[in-house]
Amino acid sequence: MGCTAVIAVTLVGSAAALAAARLQPEAAAAWNGEVHAVEMRIMRELKSPNGFLALDFTRGATVARTGLLSGDLVVEPMPSAALEAPAARVEHWRGAVFIPGSSVMQIVDALEQGPPPSEDILRSTVLDRGPGWMDVSMRLRRKAVLTVVYDTEHIVTFTRESASRATSTSTAIRIVEVADPGTPQEHLVPTGEDRGFLWRLNAYWRYQNVAGGVIVECESMTLSRDVPFVVRLLVNPIVERTARESMTRTLVAMRTRFAQ
Repeated sequence: MGCTAVIAVTLVGSAAALAAARLQPEAAAAWNGEVHAVEMRIMRELKSPNGFLALDFTRGATVARTGLLSGDLVVEPMPSAALEAPAARVEHWRGAVFIPGSSVMQIVDALEQGPPPSEDILRSTVLDRGPGWMDVSMRLRRKAVLTVVYDTEHIVTFTRESASRATSTSTAIRIVEVADPGTPQEHLVPTGEDRGFLWRLNAYWRYQNVAGGVIVECESMTLSRDVPFVVRLLVNPIVERTARESMTRTLVAMRTRFAQ
């Protein structure tokens, strides 16, 4: 039996591991503080004359840009302040992709019509929109040791920084776990009775025209319950690998949709 299967069996056999988990006020406050710090850092970077993408402010930025233009993806974890609250975990990742033959305005104009399809977005609907923003409902599928489906709602904003640069931000304002999805028994799990695998989800995007196309960069932040101690050493690498794979799928989906 493979490692993932062993962990899954361990989790399924552990009532504590699968029991409902409630987001504690201390964890919510710590998340808000982390989001504020990230958004202040992003604001400073966008105002800086020394770069535009987050990768511009890291070591090896020139090498990373060269790799992107050659078709490579950049996907890596971002440092986050440790949450000083029980049973909470932040995943913070950054990824970038080069999309040949497109432009920032073409991509943003298309994104304002709705999110691009991907393996993680089972369906989406624009509920409302206005100049530079939209309210989007999505059914998301998150895969790790277990596969969990959520009905979510997001406020997405777009800012055209210039003719060659733009940003967007997506903030989940509603995340509800779906039990028995796709079956006659499908139903929404009441808040506070879910398993705590996804409590918060923010994404910060940057788009920059470069020679031959556009570099698209995404920072994704999620808040969830912590991994039970009994399986933490085994599960943590799988959770991290899954986060990397999810970012990779998102970037590849963007390139597939917009490359010309």
